[in-house]
Amino acid sequence: MSKIVRCTAALALLATCTAQAAEWSDTSLSYRYGTEFAEPFNKNDITKNIVNLSSVSGYKYGKNFFSVDLLMSSEMDPSAAGSNSGAHEAYALYRNTLDFGKITGNNYAFGPVRGVGATVGFDYNSKTDAGYNSKKRMVVAGPTLMLDVPGFLDVSLLVLWESNAPYSTFTKTATPRYAYKTHAMLTGAWGIPFNIGGIPLQFNGFANFITAKGTNEFGGGTAPETNIDAQIMYDISEAVGTPKNTFKIGVEYQYWKNKFGNPDRNNPGATAKTPMVRAEYHF
Repeated sequence: MSKIVRCTAALALLATCTAQAAEWSDTSLSYRYGTEFAEPFNKNDITKNIVNLSSVSGYKYGKNFFSVDLLMSSEMDPSAAGSNSGAHEAYALYRNTLDFGKITGNNYAFGPVRGVGATVGFDYNSKTDAGYNSKKRMVVAGPTLMLDVPGFLDVSLLVLWESNAPYSTFTKTATPRYAYKTHAMLTGAWGIPFNIGGIPLQFNGFANFITAKGTNEFGGGTAPETNIDAQIMYDISEAVGTPKNTFKIGVEYQYWKNKFGNPDRNNPGATAKTPMVRAEYHF
């Protein structure tokens, strides 16, 4: 866990420095909980407690998004072979989106599109579990369309360069870092406010459609992934006497088919259908 803590602290510092140079920013600490998480090659429903630190900010030429999850599994996803304790994982993600309109001073709006840009970033994870012990590293880059909706809706077509270097606690074997075939992801992220009967709500989430990435580090085939995570959040700030958008509660649902590229044919846990509850504090 010490490596996970150090990684989290370093990335939190990066987010803080980014926010200091921002024209606007929104940083949040959130908690979510579910009892039906799934992991490839694991037939059990897994309970997870997840703590997240996120920061989104706008600056002169675009915006930054940073997120790190600390995922704590129940014993159904054990930390080691024969262990009664659950696995722990840190998953960090960073995206920088350049807005061509802001850079050039020109208007690139057309139809439902209000702006055009480009996104670059990375994913980084470290997990301690019984069998695989993932060490994912991924760099992404590609064009982005910013759609004209209340709130935001960004759609990107990204090229992914991904590698992993797992360690099996069963065989005590470390796999040298392995680069998958360069592949693509069509991704959308959104945050759209709306009201029902005067109740302030927000529809947030992301959807990733990822192509297969060739053979895995053990010579097996991979499959295309679909990962959709959607939330309905209720702003309870005024009810508890705090400024608007400070405290939010809600529900979340994630559908993840062929998780991490593992085909779900004869593979329990490779497709997850996970309802969650979620709470956020924005500061």
